Amino acid sequence: MITIWHNPRCSKSRQTLALVEGKGDLTVRRYLEEAPSFEELTSVKALLGVTAIEMMRPKEGLFKELGLSQTDDDATLLSAMAAHPKLIERPIVLANGKAAMGRPPESVLDIL
Repeated sequence: MITIWHNPRCSKSRQTLALVEGKGDLTVRRYLEEAPSFEELTSVKALLGVTAIEMMRPKEGLFKELGLSQTDDDATLLSAMAAHPKLIERPIVLANGKAAMGRPPESVLDIL
């Protein structure tokens, strides 16, 4: 089973979706409409092996509007992503008990 957290307005997300289509059972989760919970984000962060800030879009205007900082603790940043999924770096692909960010899109092929 492959799951992609997808934003159809994002070119990297569309490119990554095209790469994973046909590679197995695929679930496309439009994460802006179906936001992941704090717990899901925490789990995916662990699978990715990154810090919370590495899962975020700190150049997104909302990041600054919310008063967030790149030095905020992971719990603060994960809570912000759960409340405002627009802050999540996209796309994220989950497969075979692993996770990868589609930046560049080809990087997700390693977990399939």
